[in-house]
Amino acid sequence: MDVRERVRHIIFDHNTTASRAFDIGLLALITLSVLLVMLETVEQLEDRYLALFVALEWIITILFTIEYVARLLTVDKKWRYARSFYGVVDLLSILPVYLSVIIPGAQSLLVIRSLRLLRVFRVLKMARFISEANFLVLAIKASSRKIVVFLIAVLLINVIVGSTMYLIEGPEHGYDSMFRGLYWSIVTMSTVGFGDISPSTALGQVLAAILMIVGYSVIAVPTGIVSAEVASAHRPRQESCQNCGSAVHSQTARFCDACGFKLTS
Repeated sequence: MDVRERVRHIIFDHNTTASRAFDIGLLALITLSVLLVMLETVEQLEDRYLALFVALEWIITILFTIEYVARLLTVDKKWRYARSFYGVVDLLSILPVYLSVIIPGAQSLLVIRSLRLLRVFRVLKMARFISEANFLVLAIKASSRKIVVFLIAVLLINVIVGSTMYLIEGPEHGYDSMFRGLYWSIVTMSTVGFGDISPSTALGQVLAAILMIVGYSVIAVPTGIVSAEVASAHRPRQESCQNCGSAVHSQTARFCDACGFKLTS
């Protein structure tokens, strides 16, 4: 095995001691780099340790650059890797530091490196978690139209209630426009309640109380919609096999689970 092949196995494989050590070290380095970016935003630490932060940032960036170049040189399909999700993230994780030489402040974009932590799923062989995540995404997609209709209904309610509150309270109580009323309505319905604006009149307080009660029920609706889609996806498919008569099959089955005969739909 030549050097190129050996390096490729270390970088891209995840089932050998060397490759797992490389991946775990890479994840530790990614975590450190993201932590450095966050620490630089603390003014007291930046004033005291700025030189250290900059030095560590450049060292990590150079190591990531060497890793990225090594991936390009050892992978079989270079352009495919460069255009892949991980390839793009790997490139974006090193560009901000080099851009900061020309554009001050560009290094703050280094938080993009946190996306590289997604490699932990491959390092720890957690493919089953990825499949479960894909299953949840499919359930959300299946319920997307219902959720959109629900959100439109919620928006209309907020527009009506916000406009009504503007008419009830008026500019003298802080509701200087219908947009301010809409803002208050959204904050109240979501049960966030910042408290920066609140009704002062009795009628306005009654309307606010009604909206709060509606808000509690509204929160549960999207959860119920998605939960119903998840339950439906897990429900066995009901279709009688023309060959053996079995009526229970997996949801995505095209052939009978009992005899293998092709299902009609």
